[in-house]
Amino acid sequence: MTIYAVLRRPGPAFDPRRPIDEQEAWPAHAAFMTGLAAEGLVLMAGPLMGEGALLIVRAGTEEEVAARLADDPWAALDLLGVDRILRWDVRIGAPA
Repeated sequence: MTIYAVLRRPGPAFDPRRPIDEQEAWPAHAAFMTGLAAEGLVLMAGPLMGEGALLIVRAGTEEEVAARLADDPWAALDLLGVDRILRWDVRIGAPA
């Protein structure tokens, strides 16, 4: 398995005036992300203040990462998209 850094960007439906947990379908998005973490796909994730989100994931391929994130309820609602998926060769430290 490979480690990837995923940069997600706010979509056109994201309202920057509202906190993240007050965006449309927040409970569904939170449950989806928690599920990916429970499966071991998402190792770490969180918002980048005003810039979207950063995810550290473990997967076989970039395509697998993109396919899994396409199922996020926020993706369907244009609240959050994938900007970049980058292979990360960790040299110092190790993901859990």
